[in-house]
Amino acid sequence: MDTMTKDMQKIIIIYLVVINVVTFFMYGIDKWKARKAKWRIREAALLGLAVLGGSVGAWLGMRVWHHKTLHKKFRYGVPAIIVFQLLLVGYLLL
Repeated sequence: MDTMTKDMQKIIIIYLVVINVVTFFMYGIDKWKARKAKWRIREAALLGLAVLGGSVGAWLGMRVWHHKTLHKKFRYGVPAIIVFQLLLVGYLLL
């Protein structure tokens, strides 16, 4: 494997870790804001973070913070995004 490929892999891994950590905490922040009756994070933003690579962080955030688990677009949408992303990665690696 050449140096450019290794560098690209490192960048992708770092990006995925960061986007998933950010997404996880955004779900927690939104849950906190919901309890305090404060200005909320838009659902489109939370789902957008999942689409941008933070799907695992979104799923974990839903489970840990018990947030958005009753909303169908989250309950089914986030797992669907994860499956789509896994299929995409599998396709790209073949």
